[in-house]
Amino acid sequence: MNNKIAVVDFGGQYAHLIANRIRRQGVYGEVIPSTASLEVASRFKGIILSGGPSSVYSGEAPEFNADMLKVKVPVLGICYGHQLLTESYGGKVKQGEVHEFGPAYLQANTQHPLFKGLSAQSKMWMSHGDEVAHLPDGFKIIGSTKECRHAAVANDKEQRFGIQFHPEVTHSEEGMKVLDNFINLCGAERDWDMTTYTAQLKKKLLKQCEGKNVFLLVSGGVDSTVAFALLNQVLGADRVRGLHIDNGLMRLNESTEIMEFLKKEGFNNLTLSEAQDLFLSRLKGVTAPEAKRKIIGDTFLDVLNKEVSSYDMDPDTWLLAQGTTYPDTIESGGTKNAATIKTHHNRVPAALELLEKGLIIEPLAELYKDEVREMGENLGIPYDLVWRHPFPGPGLGVRLLCKGKEDIGIEKEAQKSLQVLLNSKGIQGEIVPLKSVGVQGDARTYAHPCLLKKNRDWQVCDDLAIEITNQIRDINRVVLEIATEGEEYLSIEADCSEERVHLLQKVDAICTETLRRENLYKTIWQMPVVLLPLTVNNKPVIVLRPIESAEAMTANFTRIDFSILDALWEKIKGMGIGALWYDVTHKPPGTIEWE
Repeated sequence: MNNKIAVVDFGGQYAHLIANRIRRQGVYGEVIPSTASLEVASRFKGIILSGGPSSVYSGEAPEFNADMLKVKVPVLGICYGHQLLTESYGGKVKQGEVHEFGPAYLQANTQHPLFKGLSAQSKMWMSHGDEVAHLPDGFKIIGSTKECRHAAVANDKEQRFGIQFHPEVTHSEEGMKVLDNFINLCGAERDWDMTTYTAQLKKKLLKQCEGKNVFLLVSGGVDSTVAFALLNQVLGADRVRGLHIDNGLMRLNESTEIMEFLKKEGFNNLTLSEAQDLFLSRLKGVTAPEAKRKIIGDTFLDVLNKEVSSYDMDPDTWLLAQGTTYPDTIESGGTKNAATIKTHHNRVPAALELLEKGLIIEPLAELYKDEVREMGENLGIPYDLVWRHPFPGPGLGVRLLCKGKEDIGIEKEAQKSLQVLLNSKGIQGEIVPLKSVGVQGDARTYAHPCLLKKNRDWQVCDDLAIEITNQIRDINRVVLEIATEGEEYLSIEADCSEERVHLLQKVDAICTETLRRENLYKTIWQMPVVLLPLTVNNKPVIVLRPIESAEAMTANFTRIDFSILDALWEKIKGMGIGALWYDVTHKPPGTIEWE
C-alpha cells in the first residue's frame, strides 16, 4: 500500500487545501475524484471526504462511488463529507435552523484519539448551512458547538470519523492537530517535504518544456515572480522571456518600481508593455464584476498575442506560462463539482482553451500562497519580493466597485430582521444599497453589506459580523463606519473610468504608506482599498479591508488602532473622500476582494 492519503473532491473550496495540510504534516496528500474506483481508493493509507457546495439530499449532489467506504482504512469526513459519511451509514441530514460561517467553539472529547492534545474548547472554522440531524447506528458524538450538536462524530469500530468544521484552514486554531491525529490513526509515515516537491517539479518542467522556450506574464507579485525565477533556474534565462503588462489598473507607479526591482535582482529577460489605454477603453461602461474580470483576462491574452507576434516567435517552439496558484483554480469553479465564486483573469475561457491544448504550463498550480513563498525562499528570491502583499491579477479593476442599472433593492424582511437584531444590542446600522461577492457553504453569494455606525469596540464588531451574516441571508459582509462627512449615502452610476482609477491609486498609496510607517506592513497579510459607487455629500466612499491569512482560503479581519485610522482619515478626506469604512468580515462569509 502506498504511503499517501486520498482527499475525495466534492467541489469544496478547501478540498485541495486539505491535501496541502496533509503534505505540511510530512505525508503526501492526493486529490481524487468522487467517482474513483474501489481499486484506486485501496491504494491509500487513509481517505478524507472533502467539503462541497451541494446538499447531500439534493438531486444535484455530486456522484459518489460508495464502494470507497468498503476500504478497510480510516475515513474522515469534513463538512459535506461529514454529512455524506453519516448519511451513507443510515443517518439523516437536514437544513440547519442557524447557519454557521466563521469561527465557532468546539467542545471536544479530548479522550478520543482524533482529538488527542486538543483544548477542551477549541476555536474552529465553520462554513455550512446543512447539519447532521440524526446519527446512524454505531456512531457517537465526540464534539459539539453552540449551534451544532453533531459537530464531530465517530464510529471507532469501523474507523469512520466525521467533523462539521474545517480543520484544514489556518483559522481553525488546533485544526492541524486534528489532521495530525488522523494521520497517526492511518499509520502513515512522514516522508514528504517541499524540497522533495521542488526537485520533482523541476524534473517535470524539464520534460514539459523539452525542445521549447517559455513566455511568462510577470505581474511582479509573489506567484508570477516565483514562477519566473523557477523557470529561469530550470531552463536558463536564454529559454525564458518575461513580459510585464501595465494594464492601467496597477498601484501608483507600481509598474516602474517592479521593472526596476526585478532587473536589479538580475531578471534581465523581462520587458514592459504599456497597455493602459486599451484596458480602460474596453472597461468603459462595464459594471458587472464577472464581466470586468473576463474582459481583463481576455485583454491580457490579446496584448500577449500582439507581443508574441512582434517577437516573431514560432508557436511550435514556445509555450505560455502562468503563475496560477490553486485558489485561482478553485474559486473559478475549476474542478468538476466546485462552484464558481469569481473568475480569475488566468481562468477566462480563452486561457482555459489554451490550457486544454497543452499550450500553457502552470508550475505553481498545485500550490497555495504559503507553499509558493516557501519555494521562493528555497530558490533564493529576496525577502522583499517573496513577502510582498498579494495583489489581484485584475488589479484595481476589482477594487473599483461599479453600479449599473440592475436592481439592487434591499429586501424589506432583511432590513426588518437587521433592525431587530441591532436594536437588541443598542447599535445603529443599516443595509448598504450595493452588493459584493462572498463565499458561504462553498458556494458564491452576491449580497448586501451591513454598515455599523458609532461603535469603536472591535470585539463587538467581530461578534456582530458573525451573528448578522449567519442569521440574515441577504447580508454577506459587515463594515464599520470610521468617519463620514454626512449621514445619507446615495448610490451612483460608475465604471472603471480613468478619473476613478487615479483617485483610488492615490488613496491606496497613502494607505500603504501608513502601513509601512506604523510597522504594520509585515503583520497585515494584505489590505485591499476599495472605492464604492456610493457618495455622501457628493464625495465617494472608501473601504479598508485589512486581513490576516496564510493561503487566501480563509481570513480574519485585522484590527488597526483607531488613532491610526483617524490620522489616515484626515489625510484622505482632503483628497475629496466623503467617508471611510472598515470591513470587519471574516472569510467566509466575505471573500478577500469585494469582487
